[in-house]
Amino acid sequence: MADAELTQRLVGILVADAVSYSRLMALDERATVAALDAARVIYKACIETHRGRVVDMAGDSVLAVFPSAAGAVNAALAVQSALAPCTNGSPEDRRLSFRIGIHLGDVYEKNDGTVYGDGVNIASRIQALAEPGGVWVSDSVRSAVKGKVDAGFGDRGERVVKNIADPVRVWRLDSPAAVADEGVPPSPAVSPAVEIDLSLPDKPSIAVLPFTNMSGGVEQDYFCDGVTEDIITELSRFESLFVIARNSSFSYKGKSVDVRQVGRELGVRYVLEGSIRRSANRIRATAQLVDTLAGNHVWAERYDRELEDVFAVQEEVTACIVGAMAPQIVAAETLRARRRPGSLKAYDLALRASALAWDGFQKSDLAARNEALALGRQALATDPESALALAVVAFAQWQHVAFRTANDIASAWQEGMDAAAQGIALAQSNICHTVKASLLASCPTGSRWEEARIEAELAWRLNPQDSRVLSNAGFIIACSGEPEEGIRLMERALRINPRDPWAFNHYENLAQAHLAARRYQEGLRWARRATNAVPGYAPAHLVSAALYVGLGDIDKARHELEVVHRLAPETRQARVTSKSRGAPVATDPGSVARHRYQTFLRVAAGVEDPSAAEAWR
Repeated sequence: MADAELTQRLVGILVADAVSYSRLMALDERATVAALDAARVIYKACIETHRGRVVDMAGDSVLAVFPSAAGAVNAALAVQSALAPCTNGSPEDRRLSFRIGIHLGDVYEKNDGTVYGDGVNIASRIQALAEPGGVWVSDSVRSAVKGKVDAGFGDRGERVVKNIADPVRVWRLDSPAAVADEGVPPSPAVSPAVEIDLSLPDKPSIAVLPFTNMSGGVEQDYFCDGVTEDIITELSRFESLFVIARNSSFSYKGKSVDVRQVGRELGVRYVLEGSIRRSANRIRATAQLVDTLAGNHVWAERYDRELEDVFAVQEEVTACIVGAMAPQIVAAETLRARRRPGSLKAYDLALRASALAWDGFQKSDLAARNEALALGRQALATDPESALALAVVAFAQWQHVAFRTANDIASAWQEGMDAAAQGIALAQSNICHTVKASLLASCPTGSRWEEARIEAELAWRLNPQDSRVLSNAGFIIACSGEPEEGIRLMERALRINPRDPWAFNHYENLAQAHLAARRYQEGLRWARRATNAVPGYAPAHLVSAALYVGLGDIDKARHELEVVHRLAPETRQARVTSKSRGAPVATDPGSVARHRYQTFLRVAAGVEDPSAAEAWR
């Protein structure tokens, strides 16, 4: 090829590919071809509207180049927005969706319009990393378009990709609706303070994907999710296993996935997937364990049981997985017998209550918190020994105490403590230990940090693979006087759960730990990550207000409190009316940390003079 035939130039490169195209063709060739043709029309129109040029549409892929990175990004957003209404009516397993990757780099262009070069290869590799319906971009694209496009960016770290010498830093592109709630201004994007190593651990590692609901009704989703979560919990009890936490696994719910890609994205050797069909009083569960490196099945089984035996199925599946993954584990450890709920009705109620309790926490939703508490109590009326229901009641009452939303704080605290203690006595529930630790730290008569730390460490030892437990233990240890040890545990929580949609809570805990350590700027970086992830998460805005006071920026602190007032006015009012008097005294570090936080919030609210913060800085 003569040099005269080639032109080198810098362009925005867009590569797209249909997800599970071969499988869809096998299911319904005619419908898949029609959907692909319709998608091609949309791609062509969006690309040309944003001054791009289609280079190729071979098979189910698209390659286009743009004179700017912004053009490529805007075209990708337009494509995914236009495709969504065309596919939303289709069943999930027959939906044609696309991954899009974008890179800004040099290409060599021939006279006939074809392009070559590493830039094209990098865009193609980034496309393969994206989730169905997603748009991922390289660091060069983000740098070029930041502030120029109406979208946010979620950091996905550095990735080693095939046939590219150096790791590629990638970002997930989020539409405006995904990055800001109405009336709540999003914070600027913040790079993570730590890089997460997703290489395989030095012990057997597994991710349990959400079991598919084959019952024909979405109302049974919660039941399948509960079974999946129980399997994850049982596997996580083994210190000799590395188990990906629930929330990272559940990020794949409802998606057609390649288990080998899941293995790469989560850094695990094995993936468990399965399905549940519930009909009348019968249940059929299937499960299969896949080696993500070799791509082959290690073990598979089907279970047909009476519905009341669903808990026996969970135990059998768990035992088989452990035996198939690492036979030596069975010789060294014995599965702890899981205390079965006395009633399936109580189990259903407790699962619904648990989901509502987490909604109440994330969204500062008082109604969801109260409904979770009511359902938890109803479950306990049916089965007084339901460990899950006890954990839900304790968690909901801790929220009422921590956010000052209970009518009677002391009674709420006591009911939460009683429920947690009962859950611990009945089932050694690590979640109940965790919530008890939080309740002790939030005791209305004065934080009991030493007792809180004991409970947090007990929870950690019971289940060292649970990211919620690790994050909470890290927070309490940090506030008890060992911030570096606490931060280490919280960073481990992020590694165990690299795709955790609840990571905002870990970020907030890290912000609190840095506040305790008087590293206000670093704490603010983590608080911003929390508000980027969930703009409506009031606690992260609260800690941001305190951190800004630590930095001496009272105006920004007051702005953060205004955001809290819009999101959860009752929380803001209660938090700033509790007063910490006097200068720091020689007392336990936890009390000092709590006084610092409370004083900073009162300064931000104008209840105390800014000079009051000086003694606590």
